[in-house]
Amino acid sequence: MTHTVSHLAQAIVNAHAALALGTPKSSKAFEPLTLIHQGPTAINNESDAEVYQAAHLASLALDFDEADAQSIARAWQAQTRRTGQFDAHHWPTEPVDFGLLSRPDAAAFAPCPQQLGLYAVLPDAAWVGRMARAGVPTVQLRFKSDDAQAITREVRAAVEAVRGTPALLFINDHWQAAIEAGAYGVHLGQEDLSSLSESDLGAIRRAGLRLGLSSHGYAEMLRAAQCGPSYIAMGAVFATTLKRMATPPQGLARLQVYSRLLRHYPTVAIGGIDLARLGAVLACGVGSVGVVRALVAADQPEAAVRAFQAAWV
Repeated sequence: MTHTVSHLAQAIVNAHAALALGTPKSSKAFEPLTLIHQGPTAINNESDAEVYQAAHLASLALDFDEADAQSIARAWQAQTRRTGQFDAHHWPTEPVDFGLLSRPDAAAFAPCPQQLGLYAVLPDAAWVGRMARAGVPTVQLRFKSDDAQAITREVRAAVEAVRGTPALLFINDHWQAAIEAGAYGVHLGQEDLSSLSESDLGAIRRAGLRLGLSSHGYAEMLRAAQCGPSYIAMGAVFATTLKRMATPPQGLARLQVYSRLLRHYPTVAIGGIDLARLGAVLACGVGSVGVVRALVAADQPEAAVRAFQAAWV
């Protein structure tokens, strides 16, 4: 590893560690890595390869995982090419540097509102109806069952439960039942997305359902965006006890740069968000906030909805 790469990497870490984009690891993070040569193009006396290497190394030191570190490094390299200079303080947030279109192409899924507002993730159709009647603008049925008939009944019941209300209903996972019942949209996690074929995705698209996709960092956000989804969810923002997370909490600083990058897409922040944290999350620029326990575990869920709506800015 050259002195220049080490110097540039340390400059990035110094500039962004204080913003809590990551917790710097020990100096061992700056030990030599096996790096891919990206070409000899010189930019302000720093080679294209050195910019990639430095950004990759710094991202690892800031505790991004390998897939995200590679995504950041490619974006920093593209940013440096585009601007003609390396700026350690300028964390890349331009969609073009990450290879994102400003808007998806004609193969994109049906659009949804840019501002989905309060987004309640709920365990059954009864809760869906209750929260829709309480004024929650976006609701998701997250019904866990291996019984196909029970799933069909619950999805149909949820569609009926929001009828006559303005609430938009997304169905978690069960996309076939969602199509059959005429739901507004489907929400899929990354593992669910991996299990679907192009034909399956085409069936959702042709049915006119909106598609929301989960993400937990840059690599998953970019993968989600390639599908032309209706919205992209980003989490977990804070620690949550509802499910085991494969990635650590993203935090507000990362959420802010993620939302800048995805500013042309409707976005949903989710994970450990309660009323006390709502303002700080909204200040990051997201269009929607997903909540689970803050409503279903509340002593008075309808009053909790009103409190969230009153605090919305």
